[in-house]
Amino acid sequence: MALKDITLGQYFPGHSVLHRMDPRTKLLLTVLYIAALFLCKNVISYGLALIVLAAAVAVSKVGLKSIVRGMKPVVVIILLTAVLNLFYTPGHEIWRFGFLKITTEGLWSAAFMVLRILMLITCTFLLTYTTSPILLTDGLENLLGPLKKLRVPVHELAMMMSIALRFIPTLIEETDKIMSAQRARGADFDTGGLVQKAKALVPLLVPLFISAFRRADELAVAMECRCYHGGEGRTRLRQLRYQSIDYAGFLLGVLLVAAVAVLRHFGL
Repeated sequence: MALKDITLGQYFPGHSVLHRMDPRTKLLLTVLYIAALFLCKNVISYGLALIVLAAAVAVSKVGLKSIVRGMKPVVVIILLTAVLNLFYTPGHEIWRFGFLKITTEGLWSAAFMVLRILMLITCTFLLTYTTSPILLTDGLENLLGPLKKLRVPVHELAMMMSIALRFIPTLIEETDKIMSAQRARGADFDTGGLVQKAKALVPLLVPLFISAFRRADELAVAMECRCYHGGEGRTRLRQLRYQSIDYAGFLLGVLLVAAVAVLRHFGL
């Protein structure tokens, strides 16, 4: 897996309907969609959720290739989840080899679990792909605003998330550059046993940590030079306002959850 396949935290600028939506709407729709996924029980409900997700991907104009490429880092987790559900779900046995057995219920459970994970990751990808880190932070801070009355540092938490999302692509690019430089000096990160691979990472991790701390120090100095002192009294260039597409999105999200809940009630 190449480092360029890791697309977490990346933002793809665009002018699609999803790009124009308020970040608060997209955050709430993501929560609603995840809730709908966990309510799904059978083929019809999963099919409905998949159709909605496919429509969202098509509307976003991000491109299916970008989403598939972003799935590569979690392939091992998905396969492990599928194997555990396949061999350890009790039910009507259809195959056995020693202590391993496959049941009809295990096949369905593995298929549904893999599908649920893929759809969950895709919907979160759509959130970060179509929302800039700054807008995502503003939306999260606005939604968590009532917690300020309980003395929860909402602005600071949102700022930490924004900085983390902003620097994930930067650190990935820095790691790729360091690995290329180390390979040019004869370093080998792919061969050998587990211990040898761990030792080979030392020439990579040391300069990466130094670079990360240097960037953090430069960012802190830049924020101090701009008189940053937290969220109290700060203004924003872009004010968040709900539009008609946001209300339509809320309606579709609520209808999806309600439809899946009804299908679950009838065992569909």
